[in-house]
Amino acid sequence: MKYIKINEKDNVAIVVCAPNGETHIPNGHKIALRDIAEGENVIKYGHSIGVATKQIVKGDHVHVHNLKSTIDGKETFDYKKERNPLIKKENTQYFSGYSRRVGLAGTRNEIWILPTVGCVSGVAEKIASLAVRKILPKKNIDAIRCFKHSYGCSQLSDDRDRTEKILGDLAIHPNVGGALIVGLGCENSGIEKIKEQIPAEYLYKVRFIKLQDCVDELEEGLGYVRELAIQADSCTRSLIPVNELTIGLKCGGSDGYSGLTANPLIGVCTDKHVSTGGRAILTEIPEMFGAEEILLKRCDLRETFDKVMKTLYEFKQYYISHGEKPYENPSPGNKEGGITTLEEKSLGCIKKGGTSSIVDVLDYGQRISKSGLNILSAPGNDLVSTTALAASGAQIICFSTGRGTPFGGPVPTIKISSNTDLKNRRGNWIDYDAGSLIKLDKEKYRDSLDASGDELYSLILEVASGRRTLAERNEYADIAIWKTGVTL
Repeated sequence: MKYIKINEKDNVAIVVCAPNGETHIPNGHKIALRDIAEGENVIKYGHSIGVATKQIVKGDHVHVHNLKSTIDGKETFDYKKERNPLIKKENTQYFSGYSRRVGLAGTRNEIWILPTVGCVSGVAEKIASLAVRKILPKKNIDAIRCFKHSYGCSQLSDDRDRTEKILGDLAIHPNVGGALIVGLGCENSGIEKIKEQIPAEYLYKVRFIKLQDCVDELEEGLGYVRELAIQADSCTRSLIPVNELTIGLKCGGSDGYSGLTANPLIGVCTDKHVSTGGRAILTEIPEMFGAEEILLKRCDLRETFDKVMKTLYEFKQYYISHGEKPYENPSPGNKEGGITTLEEKSLGCIKKGGTSSIVDVLDYGQRISKSGLNILSAPGNDLVSTTALAASGAQIICFSTGRGTPFGGPVPTIKISSNTDLKNRRGNWIDYDAGSLIKLDKEKYRDSLDASGDELYSLILEVASGRRTLAERNEYADIAIWKTGVTL
């Protein structure tokens, strides 16, 4: 049996080549490197991932049967800034994007049709379908998409505000050459409310249609899309400095290899991007529980530290207020892939943020304003958090996975597999395989991680310049809005 010890402090290792038989420990799972007493911390990545619930003997399989989380939602931390080793570099790289009249450049030039409420989603989808047939192809328009959702009515307070904010954010996204907002006329989050979320300088590329005032909603809607298409088609790609690019960081269906391969690889790209003045957004707040101390040391200012602490606290209280435990994670798929506790999942998850300083914390629906690594308040759900990343301004998303998923977000979503077996089985889902890092010895791992980081970052810039991801080729693109409250 072959295994990898990640950190010198670890008392467990990751199995990378397990023989078949009665004593089989699955690949990606943990093996004890020494005897671990009941109640003793189990160490991976150099940090505790929980405590042993019984005596563990050297060579034992370490998983849900003998390891549990210690997160209780009451953790407190002090501000202790850690020196950031990241060296700022002169920006010498570019991508071929669409310069906008206002705001950052886009990696795509698309027309998005956004329903204000679930009951007009069918009409919005029909308008999009007609537009694709009757208006495309256009030389400089990459796609016409409808993003359906179930909300916009019978919502109160925070839920209503979130729906309005996300739809407003999406309408003015850099990747949008034109947006048609399709409303009904009697919903909570109607056209007037969405318009309040859109700064006046962006209204040049947004149109509105209220179906209850229409004679022929399909023809009128199609007319608005034609108008937007003429305007959008006049925009062409040009060289844009990479500091105008915002990269969203996301993982889903993680396994025991994710924190060793795909996530650290994305982290290398994050550091590379941030060092040249670029922007990156790390989200999935519940998947920071158990790794808070590492992130908090990287806050650039005490003010940023306080913002991160507030966000973490509020998310834990969100769990507790619904009668749930903050550590109610990982998913069944995560566990099957070798992840046992939330601490273990979180310590692997945050590696996507590299070593960069944290410069700001964004509320759900808040648009990014600072260069560097930003933290976004959003849950871990793949569609919800990916939509939140796009709404905050990410023009492209790096999405690591160990189990695989076909979905695509509203912006180009690059899928990075943590293991080669996934790439081999689901080659129509995976854009880049990080699995080659698994079997390298320690001396070659760091060099290969840096080299693969250069390769992946080149792919990111190619996708930003128009290369379509597999999700785009498969025409998978969806949104989901975060709902927490009452539906009337």
